[in-house]
Amino acid sequence: MTNVAESIEATRRCFDVSFSEATFYNRQTRDNNHLEMIMQTLDIKPGMRILDLGCGSGYLSFTIAERYKDAMITGLDIVTNTLNINRETASNSGLNNIDFVEYDGIDFPYEDNTFDLVVSRYALHHFPKIDHSISEISRVLKNGGRFFVSDPRPNDCDDTRFVDEYMQLKPDGHIKFYTKGEWISICDKCDMILSDGFDSDIRFPKKRNTADGIEDILMRHDASIVQSYDFVMDDEEIWVTEQVNNLIFTKHIHG
Repeated sequence: MTNVAESIEATRRCFDVSFSEATFYNRQTRDNNHLEMIMQTLDIKPGMRILDLGCGSGYLSFTIAERYKDAMITGLDIVTNTLNINRETASNSGLNNIDFVEYDGIDFPYEDNTFDLVVSRYALHHFPKIDHSISEISRVLKNGGRFFVSDPRPNDCDDTRFVDEYMQLKPDGHIKFYTKGEWISICDKCDMILSDGFDSDIRFPKKRNTADGIEDILMRHDASIVQSYDFVMDDEEIWVTEQVNNLIFTKHIHG
C-alpha cells in the first residue's frame, strides 16, 4: 500500500514544478468550454463561501472570484510555492474575496458547516485517503451545501485499469480515477446525494520522457482497451483522451 505521506509529498513536489512550467501544464488542463460548463452548473449565489479543494494555480478559484465579487473563495492545496504565487497574483489583481491556504493533504483546517459549496477540478485522483477527504468535504459543508467534482474516469471497457497504470508512470502521486458509480457510493456514505452533473472529456498529453515503462504497460493490457483512449505516441509526447465525470452532490439537510 502506498505510504500516505510519501504520496502527498510526491504530489506536492511534482505539481509545484508542473505549475511553474505553465505553458505545458496549460495545454494539459485548460479548456474554456469546459470551464464555462462548470460555471453554469455551479449556480453561485451572492454571499456564498466556497472552498476550491486542490486549487493548484487557481484556474477555477480566480475565475469564480473575478465573476462573483460578493462570494468568498478559499483555495486549499499542498503546493507551497504555487500558493505563494497565487497570493501575489490575487494581491496584484486587487481581488479581496479570495485567499489561498496550505494544508497537510489530509485534515481540512476548518470548522464544521463552514462552506456553502466545495469544488474540486482534476485533483481528487491524487488523494491517497479519498474516503477521509470526502468525509472532510461533508463535514465542512453546511446542511444543503453542495460538492462539485470534475475528474477523469476509466472507460467502461477498461476492466484492467490501464489508464491508472499509465497515469502512474509520472511520479505525481496519481492514485486512481473513479467511475460515476464509485463516486456515488463514496459520497453516499458521507451523507451526500448526487443531484446534477454532465459529461466531458480531456485530450491529455504526457511528455515521452516522463513515461519510462510505457512499452511494458502496453504489453500487459489489451490493445482494444488502450485504443479506447485514442492512444497516440511519438518520440516527444503521448496523447490519450479521458472521459470526465462532472458531478454535483448535495449534503442531506438534517432537521
